[in-house]
Amino acid sequence: MILEVKILIIIIIECIIGFILFGKIRLDNNGVSLDNNDKVSVIIPARDEESNIPFILDSLKKQTYKPYEIIVVDDFSTDRTREIAGQYDVTVIQNTTLPEYWTGKSWAIRNGYLKSSGNILVFLDADVRLEPKGLETLLKNRQRIDGVISVVPFHVAEKFYERFSMLMNILGVFAFTSLFERKNSNKALYGSCIVAKREDYDKINGHICVKDEILDDINLGKRFSAAGIKIENFIGRNSVSFRMYPDGLRSEMQGFGKGAFLSTATLKTVTTIFISVWLVGLLATEFVTPVLLLFKHQLGLTFLIGYIIYTAQIIYMIQYTGRYGVIMPLLHFISSLFFIFIIAYSTFLVAILGRVPWKGRIINVGGRKKS
Repeated sequence: MILEVKILIIIIIECIIGFILFGKIRLDNNGVSLDNNDKVSVIIPARDEESNIPFILDSLKKQTYKPYEIIVVDDFSTDRTREIAGQYDVTVIQNTTLPEYWTGKSWAIRNGYLKSSGNILVFLDADVRLEPKGLETLLKNRQRIDGVISVVPFHVAEKFYERFSMLMNILGVFAFTSLFERKNSNKALYGSCIVAKREDYDKINGHICVKDEILDDINLGKRFSAAGIKIENFIGRNSVSFRMYPDGLRSEMQGFGKGAFLSTATLKTVTTIFISVWLVGLLATEFVTPVLLLFKHQLGLTFLIGYIIYTAQIIYMIQYTGRYGVIMPLLHFISSLFFIFIIAYSTFLVAILGRVPWKGRIINVGGRKKS
């Protein structure tokens, strides 16, 4: 009985660590009056985004605060991305040939920036969707902190395979909004949604400074931090959402695989330790419990209680991180298996092959020539 109590206490402590990591830093739409003289340029890089581009452009049409301009950069799409974007009242430009040592997204953003004229820059991925007051809320929060903000969007996972990402998205919130990372003097940014003043962006030379980085957003944030520009990260519930990989499991694997291994090295040591401890407890309750129950071990009930505790915590967390249906939160070991696979896959791509595939391109790691 003493052993069972000790193990249960350890599991509870591990869950408490999860709550320490889980920063519910939500966007605040109150208490700030917007400067109506601001001209907002929304820049959207898009490569083969025909299934996403209508949603982001429709949501931008409905904004309470109208952007000054919307620029869609067609990054050599092979589908109907450019045609669909052209049906909206936006500026659509064709990306130019990718230079050596540039990643495709950074080059597309660079070209969109060169065509823009607003004093506030809003960089959005094509899979993002804004609530009607979304842009207004983003601008108020950027103005309030007088710096750069980014948002981890609320993940709307529609198909079953999309829900595999549940644990990955929870860990993403840990990495960007935890107590330790909020106090990090070298903060990162979440690339799906970034808002900055043009003068701040120019101060760090924009995406030129991260042109060869796979993790362009994380490294961009660190450049802002190094320049003394304040950074704050938020979760997007009720304001900013996205549907990350509607085009199939392969794109989901590639999307997470290109950054999972590298991103682990960007966190503060204490964040990494706390995440590891929380994960050990989670994985133990998921994969040790059925074995103990199968063999009717005395610790089986203890680990089952631990599984239930973690399940309750995950159900609470996903209220703020995404919509994953009923099955995935209850059978969260499925998402954990996907997480383990992605880490192994990403490690193989980055550490062994030295390159990652993404949207028809091969991106070499470490600033080498892209193909």
